[in-house]
Amino acid sequence: MVSEGDDAPNFQLRDHEGNLVKLSDYRGKWVVLYFFPKAFTPGCTLETKEFSRLWNNFEELGVIVFGISTDNVETQRRFASKYGVRFKLLSDEDGSVAKAYGVLRPTGTAERVTFIINPEGKVVAIIRNIKADEHPVKALEYLKPLLGSTKAEEGSMN
Repeated sequence: MVSEGDDAPNFQLRDHEGNLVKLSDYRGKWVVLYFFPKAFTPGCTLETKEFSRLWNNFEELGVIVFGISTDNVETQRRFASKYGVRFKLLSDEDGSVAKAYGVLRPTGTAERVTFIINPEGKVVAIIRNIKADEHPVKALEYLKPLLGSTKAEEGSMN
C-alpha cells in the first residue's frame, strides 16, 4: 500500500474517451485519484455522482480529479455518459495501477480508496474506510484550507 509521503506511482491509462492519460503529465497540479470497485454498482454510482456534483468546487481550486476502476474503457464511457461525469474516468483493466497503489482486491477489483497527490507528485492524504459519498467531501475538506485561501486572495486582487 502506498503511504502518505510516498511518491505517487506513475501510470498510463486510457480514459473513458479512449485517450491516453499519464499521471506525470499533471505534475505541478493537485490531483485527487479515487479508486472504485465497479461502475454501475450502488456505492460506486453514489461516489461518482457526488464527485460530479462537487466538480465545480474542485475545478475552482484547480484540482484534477480521476476516477479509476478495473472496468474497461467502454464501460467507463457508458458510466460517464449516464451520469454526466465531467472529469476523466480511467480504465485499469488489468489491475496494474490498483496493484501499484496497494488497493487491488483478490477479486480483481479495486478497493474504494482516495489518494490526494500534491504538485510535487507526493501522496499527502489517503481517504479510506468511510461511506462512498463521503470521499469527495473529505477530499474537499482537506484541500480547501490549503488552496482556498490562495484562490480567495487572487480574487480580491482583481
